[in-house]
Amino acid sequence: MNFKIGVLAGDGIGPEVMQSALRILKKATQNSDHTFEITEAAVGGAAIDLTGEALPADTLNLCEKSDAILFGSVGGPKWEHLPPTQQPERAALLPLRKHFELFANLRPAIIYPELKDASPLRSDLVENGLNILILRELTGDVYFGEPKGRRGSGPDEEAFDTMKYKRFEIERIARIAFESARGRKKIVHSIDKANVLTTMVLWREVVIEVHKNYPDVKLHHLYVDNASMQLIKNPAQFDVVLCPNLFGDILSDEASQITGSIGMLASASLGAPESKWGQPGYSFGLYEPSGGSAPDIAGQGIANPIAQILSAALMLRYSFKMEKEALQIEAAVKKVIAEGARTGDLLPTGSSGRALNTNQITDLVLNAL
Repeated sequence: MNFKIGVLAGDGIGPEVMQSALRILKKATQNSDHTFEITEAAVGGAAIDLTGEALPADTLNLCEKSDAILFGSVGGPKWEHLPPTQQPERAALLPLRKHFELFANLRPAIIYPELKDASPLRSDLVENGLNILILRELTGDVYFGEPKGRRGSGPDEEAFDTMKYKRFEIERIARIAFESARGRKKIVHSIDKANVLTTMVLWREVVIEVHKNYPDVKLHHLYVDNASMQLIKNPAQFDVVLCPNLFGDILSDEASQITGSIGMLASASLGAPESKWGQPGYSFGLYEPSGGSAPDIAGQGIANPIAQILSAALMLRYSFKMEKEALQIEAAVKKVIAEGARTGDLLPTGSSGRALNTNQITDLVLNAL
């Protein structure tokens, strides 16, 4: 197969860590039967500077002709003066998710045993490592529900968003949760707020119905406030965490922080198998680090590239069915971490250890491959 990859590095540290990921991707696939056509395009603030739009038509057209999108990060203080609807995050990333119907966001939250000291949690809670899959529904909820807006003036001025889910939207994300759990520890925690929100009552009812087709998987329900507490109190109880869009956004960021650094966490946003995007029989997806553009360290060459590298591994796994190569990249990262290599974000406060820069840790991963 010849696969086309649209590369959108974006803003801040995005271009720096993207170059690391592309180096690893080239090395990992050099002996593959597949070929890869990689084309870069501007997105986010960088695209605003070039064209006046966060998601230019040429960039969207490239993505439509691609089999997967490898995404960096967008946004930064430079563009915060723009109206909210024109800022990079809202005007680039959300439209991409909606346009390509990328409804399933997979965020593995992993603590390597060697990095337990980097976690803010007590060492006894993470001494054996941690591996949680946050599965976030990505195209419904208050992010896309209508109506939304502002009206009125003075003391009665109001703003409103609509939390809304259709049955089929809940069914399809629940199926992915249970299928994912079958390949892991066979435990799903479904997150909702069914004691308050009507939308979440439907969420829970539909998840229970879908679960009947997966009797080998255990299903637990948690209100979102309790779930946020349990992630801190006893993270090892979790395997697959199924979340609606809003709650998934919050809990996945919490999970990323308990791992020690958001710079370690990749993510995959997938569409339906029958999607018209990508090649038949393969899953179109967008792959990005869970962190932001980190403008405070952009251009210094010290950013942690591992999340971007692991996002490329997820792309090989989910969009191109290259499990062997994905595992090789993940194993190389684990080896480098186990041998003590650290970027600055992975060193505990007050540590006397030496922080590696972006290129140095990328070179180590290349050598491990």
